[in-house]
Amino acid sequence: MDRRAFLGTMASGAGALSLATMARGAVPFDPFAGVEPIRATPDRIFRTTVCLRPFRAAGPRIEVEEVRRKRVVHNYGHGGSGWSLSWGSAEVAVGMALADGVRNVAVIGAGALGITAALTAQRAGANVTIYAKEQFPHVRSARATGTWSPDSRVAMEKAVDPGFADRWEAMARSSFATYQSYLGLPGDPVEWTDRYMLSDTPFGQRPMTTMPETERADDFLHLESRLRDIMPRSVELAPGMHPFRPTFVRRNSSLTFNVADLAHQLTNDFLIAGGRIVPMEFHAPGDVSRLKQKAIINCTGYGARALWRDESIVPVRGQIAWLIPQAGATYGVYYGSLSMLARRDGIVVQEVGQDEWYGYGDANEQPDHEAAAQSVRQLAQFWA
Repeated sequence: MDRRAFLGTMASGAGALSLATMARGAVPFDPFAGVEPIRATPDRIFRTTVCLRPFRAAGPRIEVEEVRRKRVVHNYGHGGSGWSLSWGSAEVAVGMALADGVRNVAVIGAGALGITAALTAQRAGANVTIYAKEQFPHVRSARATGTWSPDSRVAMEKAVDPGFADRWEAMARSSFATYQSYLGLPGDPVEWTDRYMLSDTPFGQRPMTTMPETERADDFLHLESRLRDIMPRSVELAPGMHPFRPTFVRRNSSLTFNVADLAHQLTNDFLIAGGRIVPMEFHAPGDVSRLKQKAIINCTGYGARALWRDESIVPVRGQIAWLIPQAGATYGVYYGSLSMLARRDGIVVQEVGQDEWYGYGDANEQPDHEAAAQSVRQLAQFWA
């Protein structure tokens, strides 16, 4: 059934559009605007990328370490929650870095955690230089899914300390508040978009999240319920009242990070405020002695495993098939083991598996192009 037929069914079945309203010349509400089927064919793939998320069972490492008379503040290990927690994490790390009145700060790493830490330090009055081997678009966080997911594989239930949940909530709320200031900017670096969860069986009383509704691994820590007051509620759509093939559908809304636009905006903000980005590669902790700054914020993400010899970091592999952006399509869909997020900088198609262990411990960064093409062909089956 095409979209026009769906609209006709909805209007006649629900009586949503009265003759009086039409006579007054009001524009009919189109509930499927922006939910046009994605042109899901392998020929529209313009790249395939792999990102290794830096997972730590105890959660992100945000703490001070003295290295050769330098105050190194670690800020890494956020799993799949790097972009989502970045501003709140930066707030904590910068507070540690600026202790004792320090005002010259170095940041190692130019990814999501690095650029937000640098901006946060600038806004606190510091002079900041970023030292990094790579910059956008070559950093790992440039290959992120781009959805608000503050508790996505962020820690293990049995490995965190008693105060972790409170610290996580404070970081999540701080990040959420900061991202609101990027809404409505040119390029839409951050925007609210809808998510649709599809199922072949009734949802029943199962809790809704922005992640696929699959059997969850009990060991992973889930804290999203703490943010219920700031997150939109989900609603179930009646059969025949949506354009998807599966019968059962729920819809909610979430923040989307259009990473290309967002990274460009953040980098420009940093440079305009007087920041500097210096190409530099670090091979061992002692290399920080080369920096003139006394306070250093280490935001090297998965790279910290090798640089800091931190074997508590476990890679979680995620592959994305990128489809050409489609005008008017800005929404996400989750069905079975596949997710799709239509962003303005590309349509993200990702195999997410049946549980959160998918990709866990896999450090292979080589793209699997056949798997990418198969995911896109599978996506084409989402619509009626």
